[in-house]
Amino acid sequence: QVQLVESGGGLVQAGGSLRLSCAASGRTFSTYAMGWFRQAPGKEREFVAAISWSGSRTYYADSVKGRFTISRDNAKNTVYLQMNSLKPEDTAVYYCAADRFKYYSRSSYSSDNFGSWGQGTQVTVSS
Repeated sequence: QVQLVESGGGLVQAGGSLRLSCAASGRTFSTYAMGWFRQAPGKEREFVAAISWSGSRTYYADSVKGRFTISRDNAKNTVYLQMNSLKPEDTAVYYCAADRFKYYSRSSYSSDNFGSWGQGTQVTVSS
């Protein structure tokens, strides 16, 4: 199982940027697809972005497409979420997660596909 620790959250004004990082333990990080999810108060956890284990494919929720970019550095066991043009509705706790299976390719992602989760990092966007 992969252990994950997120960082980089904080308070930012609307239109600003943040970069979230998720550091993973274990030598098998590069074999798992990784994802970012978020949960706002009173709402269900929702998919934000995912990246294949090789890094060759990325997936985004419509609400963040064109503003957020997911990337990974397998040498550093880290996945990133670059968030630009932030909006107040992006305010949430952001979680990174690792796929349940190694070397697994999917056409789409949901929370059920992920077996390891970080503790989350708060992102607050003020208007």
